[in-house]
Amino acid sequence: MCGIFGFVAKNDMPAGTVLNGLKLLEYRGYDSWGIAVKSRGKILVEKHTGKIGRSDTILPPSTMGIGHTRWATHGGVKVKNAHPHLDCTKQIAVLHNGIIENFQELKQDLLKKGHRFVSETDTEVVPHMIEEALKSVSFPEAVRLVFLQLTGMNGIVVMDSASGEIVAAKNGSPLIIGIGKSAVFIASDALGILRHTKQAIFLSDDQMAILGQGVITLDVFTGKNIQPEISRLNFEFRDETLGKYKHFLLKEIYEQPAVIKNVALNYDDYARSLAQKIDRAFGTFMVGCGTASYACLAGTYLFSEIAKKHVNFTIGSEFAYLEDYITPKSLIIALSQSGETIDVIGPMTRVRRREAQVVALVNVIGSTLYRMADYKVPLGAGQEKAVAATKSFTAMVAVLILTAYTLSGRLKDGKRLLSEAAESLHDVLSERNVKQIKRLARLLAKKEHLFLIGRGLSHAAALEATLKIKEVSYLHAEGFPGGELKHGVLALVEKGTPCIVFAPLDETSAEILSNAQEVKARGGYVIGIGPKNNSVFDFFLPTRDVKEATILPQVVSAQLLSYFIALRRGVSDPDKPRNLAKSVTVK
Repeated sequence: MCGIFGFVAKNDMPAGTVLNGLKLLEYRGYDSWGIAVKSRGKILVEKHTGKIGRSDTILPPSTMGIGHTRWATHGGVKVKNAHPHLDCTKQIAVLHNGIIENFQELKQDLLKKGHRFVSETDTEVVPHMIEEALKSVSFPEAVRLVFLQLTGMNGIVVMDSASGEIVAAKNGSPLIIGIGKSAVFIASDALGILRHTKQAIFLSDDQMAILGQGVITLDVFTGKNIQPEISRLNFEFRDETLGKYKHFLLKEIYEQPAVIKNVALNYDDYARSLAQKIDRAFGTFMVGCGTASYACLAGTYLFSEIAKKHVNFTIGSEFAYLEDYITPKSLIIALSQSGETIDVIGPMTRVRRREAQVVALVNVIGSTLYRMADYKVPLGAGQEKAVAATKSFTAMVAVLILTAYTLSGRLKDGKRLLSEAAESLHDVLSERNVKQIKRLARLLAKKEHLFLIGRGLSHAAALEATLKIKEVSYLHAEGFPGGELKHGVLALVEKGTPCIVFAPLDETSAEILSNAQEVKARGGYVIGIGPKNNSVFDFFLPTRDVKEATILPQVVSAQLLSYFIALRRGVSDPDKPRNLAKSVTVK
C-alpha cells in the first residue's frame, strides 16, 4: 500500500531520480513521502507530509538512493512517521510495505537493549533489529535473519551506507528489480522502472535480492543463491499528462468509449478461450474487491441472462471462509485493476494449492496476479492514475459481456452490442448531457445522504455508482436492490431525500418504477437514469438502450456525477481521495 523506488548506480545519479520514480507510483500512497541517499559515507534523509505533486528534493546526487510514498497504517500522518526509517547509528535506512503483526513485542525487546525510537510506526523496528544483527553477521545476512522474524505479509527495502548495497525481501508485497546498463533499480510496480530499463526480475514471495554492482537473488529461508528469472517488459513507458483535463479522473472517464471499442474489436480470442474454460469447468467462481467486485456481480447476471450459465461471485476478503468447496475441476476468475490486491492474491494462492485453474482479468501486465494466473486476460484500459477505478471497470464488464455472448454462440452479436455501447457513451459525455449532470451535482452537493437503487444488472450499477460517489465526493450514499426498500430502508426516506433510480428497458423496468413510486410517496426526490423518462422522476438523465450493456452508460453517468459533486463539495483533488490508495496490499 505504498510506492517504493530505489537504485544503486556505478556513478552518481540525481536524487530527483528517486523523486520522479515516486511520482509515478504515488497512486499507491500519498499521505507522506521521503527519500534517503548515501552522501560521503552517511545517509541523508528528506521527509514531507502530503502529496508529492510538483515537489523537488534538496538532497545531493548519489550512487545509491531509496524513496517511499506512504499510506498510513501504524502511526498518524506526520513527518516522523514517513519512510525511510533509520537505526540509531544512521547507517541503515528502511522502506516497508505491509504490516508487521508482531512489532510490539519486537519493539519491547529493542527498547530493553537501549534503542531509541522516533516514530509511531511498526516499520521502525526493522532498522534497529538489523543494527543488532550487524554486530555478528554481514549486512545481507542481517536483513535475512531479521525478515524471518517478522510476521505478516511484508516487503522491505534496506539501504546500507557502509556496504553500498540495497537488500530487499518480500512475502506478499510486490517488488520488481530493473537491470539497467549502469544501474540497478527496485520498485513496487513495473511502471517505476520502465523509463530506465525493460529487463526485470519479479521477486517472488520468500525471496530476497542484493543490489550492488549487479543483482543476486536468494532464498529467504536458506540464504542459498537462486538463479533469477529475467523477464522482458513488453509494454511501453508512457508519461501520462492531463492534456486538456483538470484531473486524471475526468480524463480517464472520457477515455472509456475507446476502451470498450478496443474490447469489441480485439478480444475475440480471449472471449473464446474464457468461454471454453467456463463451459468445461465444474463450478466457476469470480473473485474481486471494491469496484472489481461489482464487475463480478454484474458478471453473475450477464452469464445467467445471456448464456444461461451459473457463475458464482465472492468478495475477495470473504473468499477464505467459502473456499472449502474448491476442487481441481473448479475455475476461478479473479478481477483486479492493479493485480496486487492482497485480498485477491491470497485466495488465488490458496486455490492454486487445490489445483483449481485461475484466470486473471487484470489491467497491469506483469503484476502478481497476472504472473500467477494460468490464463491471463489483460484489460487494455491503459494506466489509471486516479485512485477511483473507472475505465478498468468498464473494461472488465465489456470482457464479461463479450464472453457471455460467446458462450451462448453469439460472438458477433456481443461485438456489435459493445460497439453500440461505446457509441452510447459519447451521448453521456456530450456537452449537453454534462451540463445536466452538473445541475444535478449542484443539488446533491448540499445533501447529507443519497440512496441508489436498481434491479438485476442495474443492482450492480447502483452499487458501483454508490462506491464512486462515496470515495470521490465523500457524500454518504447507500446502494441496494430496489426490492429491499420496503424491508427497512424506507424508514430513512423523508421529504427531500434524494434517490437515484437506475431504470433500463429490461425485465426490471416495471418493478423498479414501482420502487421509485414508493420513494416518491414518502416525499423523496427521485432521479431517474435510463433510456425513457417517467412522470415519477423529478430529475432525469438519459442513457441509450443498449440491452445488457446499458450498465456501462449507467455507471459512466454516475462517475461524472461523483466527479462534479466532489468539485461542488470542495474536494481539492478527486484523483486522490482521502484515506484510500489504488493498490491495497495490506489486510
